[in-house]
Amino acid sequence: MAMRDMLRKVGGSPGATPSRTPNPLDEADRLALLDSIETEGLCWFWVSDANHRLTYISPSAAAKFGRERDLSGIAVSELFEIKEGGGSEAETWPLSFLLATHARFDDRLVRLADDDDAAFWKLAGRPHFGDDGVFLGFRGSAREAIDEPSCQHEQGTPPQPVLLTGIGNRRHLEDRLDGIVPRLLASRRSCAIILLDLDRFRRVNDMLGHPAGDHLLSEVAQRLQETVPPSAEIDRLGGDQFQIILPDRDDRGDLGELADSIIQIVSQPYWHCEQRVEIGASIGIAIAPYDGLAPRELAVSADLALTAAKGGGHGQYRFYGSDLADKDINHHELGELLRKALAEDAVEMHYQPIVRASGNRVIGFEALMRWDHAKLGQISPATFLRVAEDSNLLDELGQWALSRACGDARDWPEDIGVSVNISFAEFFSGNLPGSVASALKSSGIRPARLELEITESIFLGDPAAIERLFAELKELGVRLALDDFGTGFSCLSMLREAPFDTIKIDKSFVRDCRESGSFNAAIITAIISLAQSLGLRTIAEGVEASDELDLVLDRGVDLIQGFIFARAMPQDVVLEKFASGDFVYEPVGPLHQRLERRVALRRIGVIHDNFRYDAILRNLSRSGAMIEGLLDVPVGTDLVIDLGGGQLAVATVRRSQDATQGVEFETPLVSDGASGLCTRHRVSPYLLAEVGLPLASLDSGIQTPMAGAPKGRRRFMQVDVFSGSSRAA
Repeated sequence: MAMRDMLRKVGGSPGATPSRTPNPLDEADRLALLDSIETEGLCWFWVSDANHRLTYISPSAAAKFGRERDLSGIAVSELFEIKEGGGSEAETWPLSFLLATHARFDDRLVRLADDDDAAFWKLAGRPHFGDDGVFLGFRGSAREAIDEPSCQHEQGTPPQPVLLTGIGNRRHLEDRLDGIVPRLLASRRSCAIILLDLDRFRRVNDMLGHPAGDHLLSEVAQRLQETVPPSAEIDRLGGDQFQIILPDRDDRGDLGELADSIIQIVSQPYWHCEQRVEIGASIGIAIAPYDGLAPRELAVSADLALTAAKGGGHGQYRFYGSDLADKDINHHELGELLRKALAEDAVEMHYQPIVRASGNRVIGFEALMRWDHAKLGQISPATFLRVAEDSNLLDELGQWALSRACGDARDWPEDIGVSVNISFAEFFSGNLPGSVASALKSSGIRPARLELEITESIFLGDPAAIERLFAELKELGVRLALDDFGTGFSCLSMLREAPFDTIKIDKSFVRDCRESGSFNAAIITAIISLAQSLGLRTIAEGVEASDELDLVLDRGVDLIQGFIFARAMPQDVVLEKFASGDFVYEPVGPLHQRLERRVALRRIGVIHDNFRYDAILRNLSRSGAMIEGLLDVPVGTDLVIDLGGGQLAVATVRRSQDATQGVEFETPLVSDGASGLCTRHRVSPYLLAEVGLPLASLDSGIQTPMAGAPKGRRRFMQVDVFSGSSRAA
């Protein structure tokens, strides 16, 4: 069977196991199958006599119950009790009643009698009669109720219950992972782990005290319980981390939507002692068996995904991928590298132009830090700023940024200003006014040329301290800008009382402002109108396309910043621009923003009739891609695109010229939570095991998803595009 047909046969989900027509088994095979089910612990069996006493019970069951002696002869109703509470009256009838009436029953929740710590089981029984109609006893089966919502938190009292949040703790989670994951994998089922970390929670403890933090954790736990599916199990790992176990979940589209919902719900405002509090959430997701087969392996994968999500900024989720393991580096080690980079002046400052809406003349630059490590490559600001905070380097890094930005601005024309971002921790460090004064003095620039960009998160702090700091900064003569307006903690009364000079319209409002059904255009209009009424100037940041530029100009914005004019550039490029006497930046960008298309220059596999070709992926969108490497492929040809990591996408060629094809995916890709796209499903390791490969996670180095399958017939000529030539292979 061709791979394309195989993938379609499993419902478009490479993660599923293809259906097959069962083969008849002889008696020996049937007995062997039952033995394997008992041995693996997937299920166990029981038989009773007419007096409802056990005549047989699977040996594995006795071991699970901790009973060393023979259980034969024990009354079934004495061994088990039906769970009390919940369900209809019939669902909670005593087991002795069901047995006495010779009634058939299914999935009754039971546990060992007189043992409140025992696990719950789903017990089924069938009455058995002889040929003469005489009742002979019961035959039945049982399986552990690992995913039953009504008994999740009763399958053994957590060793150390967390009264603060009302949910399990780390030890409880480890016990549940050890119990759930192996059983799910033994029955070839999936299991997703969501690891959640609260953003900005430390600030709540620092500014409002630990009682406020405890109250917040309790509220978060309640929101999580109301958001996740009933089959999910939530545990608090300690501090501000939570973990969610989701049995039978491997659709990354559905999991991404759930992660988005959790982030949105957790990020809604809280109230404590009549004070508004806002936090955020970052999420890492790992899925068994794809990202790990053992509970610990799965937990590590989820933690790496969470680290990647936090490295990309606040309020993001990320799926685990093998590339994350390659990029993993100890936080402490990265902190030491950053400390060394600061000492050796290896951190750089780049500058993005801010232009006047009328005439496109540059009036200033925003200073943006960049760190390009010799071995690790470009490290994102979100990552190294978090590392700086954890390594107590944030104050030192902030002082360096102020000094470098003011020193560079000294070489610019006198009427060109510079903006520097100030973090929450730096604002309340107690050193900010002194650092600003020192940078101004050493550089000699006029204070009015320096603008400090401060986020709304500062309003979480002590109002008296905020007012005092504002007064000290304004006394120095610098300008103040409110960054990311509308996305955080501010309210209109704070904006009216704070001495800001500028409001920056966050790029999230600029993005999609032209899309049908979006409220972003109305939000931009309201922000500009508000700023004008307060006598403040406005900057629209993140403008990339002509239609976005037209809208913000039409709404009356004062200043514009974004890729449509220029990206951030090093100091020598800025000086070259000024040396030429050219102070105007002309807009250059697409007419419309096409966010879904990503430039993705990387190697992929293309499979046709079970023959694999090597190709290059030129760009990628949710609905299709451009590939290069196969010569003269007819329009309408069906292909399977191997995106790596078990990701196979059925596609049809829609455009073809020479060695380049534009393909349309049969099933659209979904967001990976960062800046990339991924398939909803992946080739299941169970399926790989069926074709002769050892059962292992997709991170085990398997190169070809269908390795072991017979090779098909080569239909197309492959072109050597990797060396830049067009030589046919």
